[in-house]
Amino acid sequence: MKAMIAGACLVLLGGCANTGQTPWEALSSNASCGKLNSEQQLSLNLADDMANDGKLHASLANLQSLPDNLADVRLRKARVYRLLGRSEAEPLYRGLLGTCLAAEAEHGLGQLAAAKADYGQAQAHLQRAARLAPTDEKIRNDLGVVYLNQLRIEDARFEFLTAMELKQSDQLAALNLVTLLLYQDDWTRAGELVSRLGLSPAQFSEAQSRAEKLKVPAKAPASAAVTAMLK
Repeated sequence: MKAMIAGACLVLLGGCANTGQTPWEALSSNASCGKLNSEQQLSLNLADDMANDGKLHASLANLQSLPDNLADVRLRKARVYRLLGRSEAEPLYRGLLGTCLAAEAEHGLGQLAAAKADYGQAQAHLQRAARLAPTDEKIRNDLGVVYLNQLRIEDARFEFLTAMELKQSDQLAALNLVTLLLYQDDWTRAGELVSRLGLSPAQFSEAQSRAEKLKVPAKAPASAAVTAMLK
């Protein structure tokens, strides 16, 4: 009997080993990049709107009504879980590596790492994301944030300027560039940028606070502050 049980265990283990897949690779093999029908797209748009309005739980509830094998649905779920600080985000992002949404998956993994102040890992993910989607201003901004927290000032400046030129209406990269200029005590150029882009006094104060924290290693920006700089 013991021999039979041992043999059965070996068969089960062999079955797992033969796949050669990590759990997230198994997820990615089932992720479909097919086009959503009109009803699914409507539900996805509604979930996006709710998430953008800060209604993360409601957004997740709407996403849970959609087929889980759709890559677009998994990406939205990963984002909501990330914003909620839930551990489900990472395996969902990893499950999208190697799919049509690989750039977005690398981006999400980079954001997770940056929020933990693991800037080396964040840099690796975001650099891969930027290679896959070089014109995505959100990725370029977030890579700049990582460089800034590594005090790679010129690299950060390059990424912020790239993000700003790719989407001129988006103020986050500009605000991050103001933070960089204030870190360098370049108040003149920071003031010019604030005036030109119409940034508010509150935004300027926020950038100033982040710059001061960057100057003191022991007071590096907390995860919440870093997350606010990310897309």
